Amino acid sequence: MSAPGRRSSTFTRLLRHGFTDPSAAERLLDAPELGAVRGDPVLLDALGATADPDLALLGLVRLVEAQDVAERRVFLDTLVTAKPMRDRLLGVLGASEALGDHLARHPRDWHALVTYEAADLHPGVAEFERCLAGADDAVSLRVAYRRCLLSIAARDVCGTTDVAQAAAELADLATATLRAALGIARAAAPEDAAMCRLAVVAMGKCGGHELNYVSDVDVIFVAEAADGPQKQGAQGGQGADEDKALRAATRLASHLMRICSETNIEGTIWPVDANLRPEGRNGPLVRTLSSHLAYYQRWAKTWEFQALLKARAVAGDLALGEAYVAAVSPLVWQAAERENFVPDVQKMRRRVVDNIPAAQIDRELKLGPGGLRDVEFAVQLLQLVHGRSDATLHQGSTLGALKALSAGGYVGRADAVQLDEAYRFLRAMEHRIQLYRLRRTHLVPQDEADLRRLGRSLGLRTDPVVELNRAWRRHAGVVRRLHEKIFYRPLLDAVAQLAPGEIRLSPKAAGQRLEALGYADPAAALRHLEALASGVTRKAAIQRTLLPVLLGWFADSADPDAGLLGFRKVSDALGKTPWYLRLLRDEGAAAENLARVLSAGRLAPDLLLRAPEAVALLGDPEGLKPRGRAHLEQEVLAAVGRADGAEAAVAAARGVRRRELFRTAAGDIIGSYGTEESPAEEDPGALVDRVGNALTDLTAATLAGALRAAVRERWGDTLPTRFAVIGMGRFGGHELSYGSDADVLFVHEPREGADEQEAARAANTVVAEMRRLLQLPTSDPPLLIDADLRPEGKSGPMVRTLPSYAAYYRRWSLVWESQALLRAEPMAGDVDLGRRFVELVDPLRYPKAGLGDDAVREIRRLKARMESERMPRGADPTLHAKLGRGGLSDVEWTVQLVQMRHGSQVPGLRTTRTREALAAAVAADLVTADDAAVLDEAWVLATRVRNAVMLVRGRPGDTFPSDGRELGAVARYLGYEAGHVGDMLDDYRRTTRRARAVAEELFYGG
Repeated sequence: MSAPGRRSSTFTRLLRHGFTDPSAAERLLDAPELGAVRGDPVLLDALGATADPDLALLGLVRLVEAQDVAERRVFLDTLVTAKPMRDRLLGVLGASEALGDHLARHPRDWHALVTYEAADLHPGVAEFERCLAGADDAVSLRVAYRRCLLSIAARDVCGTTDVAQAAAELADLATATLRAALGIARAAAPEDAAMCRLAVVAMGKCGGHELNYVSDVDVIFVAEAADGPQKQGAQGGQGADEDKALRAATRLASHLMRICSETNIEGTIWPVDANLRPEGRNGPLVRTLSSHLAYYQRWAKTWEFQALLKARAVAGDLALGEAYVAAVSPLVWQAAERENFVPDVQKMRRRVVDNIPAAQIDRELKLGPGGLRDVEFAVQLLQLVHGRSDATLHQGSTLGALKALSAGGYVGRADAVQLDEAYRFLRAMEHRIQLYRLRRTHLVPQDEADLRRLGRSLGLRTDPVVELNRAWRRHAGVVRRLHEKIFYRPLLDAVAQLAPGEIRLSPKAAGQRLEALGYADPAAALRHLEALASGVTRKAAIQRTLLPVLLGWFADSADPDAGLLGFRKVSDALGKTPWYLRLLRDEGAAAENLARVLSAGRLAPDLLLRAPEAVALLGDPEGLKPRGRAHLEQEVLAAVGRADGAEAAVAAARGVRRRELFRTAAGDIIGSYGTEESPAEEDPGALVDRVGNALTDLTAATLAGALRAAVRERWGDTLPTRFAVIGMGRFGGHELSYGSDADVLFVHEPREGADEQEAARAANTVVAEMRRLLQLPTSDPPLLIDADLRPEGKSGPMVRTLPSYAAYYRRWSLVWESQALLRAEPMAGDVDLGRRFVELVDPLRYPKAGLGDDAVREIRRLKARMESERMPRGADPTLHAKLGRGGLSDVEWTVQLVQMRHGSQVPGLRTTRTREALAAAVAADLVTADDAAVLDEAWVLATRVRNAVMLVRGRPGDTFPSDGRELGAVARYLGYEAGHVGDMLDDYRRTTRRARAVAEELFYGG
């Protein structure tokens, strides 16, 4: 019992030494087992130096309690007199609850920490093999393994070894353990051992000498018949009984895996994972060397060669294992020349973050943004790119490879130092997290006590939790910038003037890197970089800051070359404009938006280069939202009013149209591709509707401006006839795509007292002038007016009066003309005249009695005829967005047939818009919700394909491009990752096939 007042003093001392529960600690110190040392002030200081003094003291008491009297006396004497042992033991007990449990079960294992010889301070495979030599079964091997692990952890937490040395020792211990486990398996089945040569090749972190405390040990097994020549493996030599040898080797390999992986009374060592073998878990566990090579030469994917970077023979027949490594090595260093190297790399990079649960992404040390995998992946990619011609990069460890990359000039020296420091810190965090309970995890804990112990274990003592979070975020931030730092900045150094003695990429190495990042013409790309970044001007300095990030965004697109070329052109045009580079430098969204737009295809860059000042739209959060018709019409009419002459007036209107086309296209691209700050929109239908409405409003406003200009030029404000423009087809349906013409009808009505012939001549003059003005050769894209849907088609008058339309439709109208009028909607000109035109045609398009059988048969006949006669020769009917199976025509004719049959009774069907009419048909129980969903999905997809083709190629088209890069760009627009063009085409065929089946049922079956 403590004397009065002493408890208070001890309590304070314990708090000062870092104990969080001084009362419990005081009780443990009063335990009789610690009687010989409880008063030793050195012990309390040593406990206070640990990551968790409370845990260390508890582990110490448990260890002493487990010892017999004689052992306890020796132990306590050593604890007091031997500082190295005391620091190691208490350091482990304060950092690892699991190793404390091990010592409580095996109290004599503390002797493993009494080490003074140099070999014991930095043991290798041979030393670990000696420590494991006595283990003859899985249980004893596990105990011996933990004893060795105890010594590694002790040196680690005390700082005798750094994180890289600790990881290498863990890999060496794994090597010795695999050899011991294979020895146990061979002893259990000597007949199998005699029948085959079995090699164990380490992969992953074990192969790279950078293993974690708790990690799967990745391996590949290679075998040959025992009677095969020693060197025959390199040529895939065959023994007399190869099949029997492979079966024997498989039994040995399986037994080895069970010894290491299965849980016994002492727990488990670690899982042995052989899923990196050819064909993964579906392939045979053991193969001959020739079988491995045949697979890698014919079937292997890029990630498999990336995995082979770390292959190292570790156990079994080392000669065979080394023959395997030597045979696959040339294939590894040719991987960057593979056809799908860039798409495969991009897919792997995206998969890293995509597989993390959303609730864990902010705590993921390994896979999260700025995590360990980012460093490892980037270093490995640079090795694959430059290791083809530089053997110094053929290294298995991440830090060793990073050092070699820096020495070779592939990574800037300062950047390499920062990245090395960040990687070491993150690995140290990972080690300490796993060491606590020896569980495989990469999640930073959330509990305050766990964070405190973790911070203290890393030497952060003032405010461990705050300091830990600050350091973690700082290092993760460095890693998040690694793509800028180690991929792209050296490319600028390759074309810039460096200080004497500075190392830079050679033109060949820079070209190799650009090629590996997806640039088809590395030489041209380097010329663009030199033009943009060379020199000492402020412009060049800002460009050197921007380009590393932009190059990454370009590389993430289907056509990086086009993106870089476009950026050079825009910069040449605006480089002397003060706001341009400032906008890109200071507004992160503007730079990324520009990169996405420039590398997505031809249309948007062409529009931008005609008026580069439109770049300003990309920096405004509201800048990419389409403007409404009223706003556009007001701006266009004001510009027309200020202009001198009709041509200048319409030029101004077309300038507004070009700017708004760019705004719409840029917003569509960014909404489809997404950016770091604004992910891709999930609803493709919303994108389609937004584009269709924006283009329709823009076309209507442009026509209104052209109409005002044509009238004002000759008649001022006194045109002798009222005049209206009626939108038809996709224009009237608010479903315009980028490549659509403006389908229209023109209607006029002579004013009171005006001569009818003069009024007709005036109306025709206005139409001719509008068409001329809107197609004049200028830098702005023309707007083509198509009036072929008028009565009598191309043979009929261009403009009619309302009575003339009424007479024609009453006497001569055909079913297809009534169907075409389903999309009629006034778009410009006299509002009242447009309204009366709609009232005139409503009875035709929504017949009161519905459609008769003859009319239905005629529509079906016309549909079949159109499909057979208008499909382009040689076109694939499963991939034609307009006329193909399940494409736009199938869906629209099906919906229009429902409108004509039931529009007079169902008000909701009286709309010019396909999707609205389809929704109304569902509401009226005319089409099932499931059928409507199938049709809607196909219509939206086909519309997006047409928009994508125009955005990518700069000219309209109804079929997928044949050029590989253009096809890849279409796939990216539609939301597919690089390398998934086949998936896109399969999905399109599947979606439209289902729509075709529904359309045939509804169109022909009802």
